[in-house]
Amino acid sequence: MTNRDNSELTADDIEFLSRPLHGFLTTASGPVPAQPRPVWFEVTTDGAVQLFTEPESLKIRRLRRDARASLVVAAPVGERERWVSVAGTVTVETDGAHELAARLAKRYWDLDDPDRARELEQIVSDDQRRMVIRPDEVRRFSF
Repeated sequence: MTNRDNSELTADDIEFLSRPLHGFLTTASGPVPAQPRPVWFEVTTDGAVQLFTEPESLKIRRLRRDARASLVVAAPVGERERWVSVAGTVTVETDGAHELAARLAKRYWDLDDPDRARELEQIVSDDQRRMVIRPDEVRRFSF
């Protein structure tokens, strides 16, 4: 059983987080008890985690009040128990969201499916923002 904490993602964490798994995002200014939402995400080369959303989404509105958030990613059923949690301050960027959405759609969807390809076209035609979580705390568990 492994349970380590620090403020940076390890190479093992990055390998795990590079898989097409859903993350569960929670913002600090959200409801109590917390109500995480499933999201697509990507780890950056500098160890941050990024995702995209519409500029007036509930996520963005909550981050305007308090820029802290956490993302938890767990291994799927059938694999050994494992999770990684990244908590930190979020910046909202106006650039790179459409490119991120396209990369993530390719990772999570079969874009040869015409319905999925149309859905991606809709996402990239809408205004999007890129959210970047810079880890202040990384927690992990594996069994």
